Amino acid sequence: MQTRPRITICCVESPAEADMAIRCGALALGLVSAMPSGSRIDSEDTISKITATVPPPIATFLLTGEQSPNAIIAQQRRCPTNIIQLCQHLPFSVYSRLHDALPGVALVQVVHVAETASVDYAVAASDHGDALLLDSGNLNLDVKELGGTGRTHDWNLSGRIREAIGILLFLAGGLNAATNIGSPNNPA
Repeated sequence: MQTRPRITICCVESPAEADMAIRCGALALGLVSAMPSGSRIDSEDTISKITATVPPPIATFLLTGEQSPNAIIAQQRRCPTNIIQLCQHLPFSVYSRLHDALPGVALVQVVHVAETASVDYAVAASDHGDALLLDSGNLNLDVKELGGTGRTHDWNLSGRIREAIGILLFLAGGLNAATNIGSPNNPA
């Protein structure tokens, strides 16, 4: 069965950009908070202003690089999105604490697809989060890349992850008009 892709526009910087993205068909908006790398970061005040203007059923993702459960909870309360995109790999024990403190807020774990171990991590993470997002960051650098690199990752690994998990999956990382997801060469 062929399904229409759901489009998320990331790095929205103002209520006007959010409105334009929604009018153009976006079903979700990615709002980027402080990250170790990257230049497209919104202040928490801007994120809060944007979320106040977004109508249901549009999803709002808070992209966070925070690692402490208390910091994540406090940040979401300042930036009231309905989804938290966890860009760092956190201990799985953190998830229940976040779910308890933030009922109704979905948790999307980013998996930085770089090697075969990414498949194992994704399968384990799928038991704790509400969805996974596959991206092309690099957690092993001195200044971690938590996404937004524009690089394509190994679609074969993405396909293995898709086959192994039973939760919603988002795909990011080097997507462009020429990307043909689902073709024999790109099975994700």
